[in-house]
Amino acid sequence: MIQRKTMDDLGRLTTEQAGEAQKHNIIVILDDVRSMQNVGSVFRTCDAFAVQALYLCGYTPQPPHRDIHKSALGATETVAWKHFATTTEAISTAQEAGFKVLAVEQAHGSIPLNEVNYADDRVALVFGNEVTGVSDEALALVEGCIEIPQWGSKHSLNISVSAGVVLWELVRGIGQSKKQ
Repeated sequence: MIQRKTMDDLGRLTTEQAGEAQKHNIIVILDDVRSMQNVGSVFRTCDAFAVQALYLCGYTPQPPHRDIHKSALGATETVAWKHFATTTEAISTAQEAGFKVLAVEQAHGSIPLNEVNYADDRVALVFGNEVTGVSDEALALVEGCIEIPQWGSKHSLNISVSAGVVLWELVRGIGQSKKQ
């Protein structure tokens, strides 16, 4: 019979250890994401993949809030985050710190996620609003777009699902490039 791992088996870091742990050179930027549950889920995903920082922009909800904490499950305490009045300000800050900024958006010229060549670069990823996507102002500043290939009839994913898919592939790619 298969047995589920216990919390001890998982070897989870404490909040203090997580704060001091080495992070991947990845910043996640949320461009006017409206749902508190999505924000909480992205916090949790950023924690899972040891993301350096999460930038909350515009009217994106920010902690502390019960609905964010409900889905974040404590990740608001383990993920460094900052609020910016505009996404353009967040993008500029990331670029000034040496990060290549890419939007996760269905746009002409987007690179399919499975074709992106990941290196151990400093990468910031912009995820857009649940309805309108990444803003035109943000798209004008990014260095390119990544698109998640999809074959169904809807051709869109929830922002928190998109963050999980892209971050997994990015972190997996970084791990592969270190092995070579």
